[in-house]
Amino acid sequence: MQMISPETRTMPPGPFSMAVRHGDLVYVSGQVAYDGEKAEPVQGGIEVQARQTLYNLKTVLEAAESSLDSIIKLTCILPNFSEDYLGFNKVFQEFFPGPYFPARTTMQAGLLGGFVVEIEAIAVCEN
Repeated sequence: MQMISPETRTMPPGPFSMAVRHGDLVYVSGQVAYDGEKAEPVQGGIEVQARQTLYNLKTVLEAAESSLDSIIKLTCILPNFSEDYLGFNKVFQEFFPGPYFPARTTMQAGLLGGFVVEIEAIAVCEN
């Protein structure tokens, strides 16, 4: 197994890896709207935070020699599901324009720190 750590953090520090690569798969920890350059959360509504979160996911995948196109499963958490689902999908389609979409579960659950979206992923790595 290999711990994946992009040059700039994509999530607040904690006792976990940003991602772990095992064989041809990478397991990405839940990404949030965190600005690693400033070392602080990104403030804003669902579209602002979803865009930063998906950018962070892309950054971690690239550090693991993978990409958004190689994602096979996403789990997305929206604390304000009924209010934010449409805005989240709008930004989601900027990063995943189709016709390919990864398998995805989107659920409502609480998040700390003012975050309004968290996304974890499993992706295939390039050889």
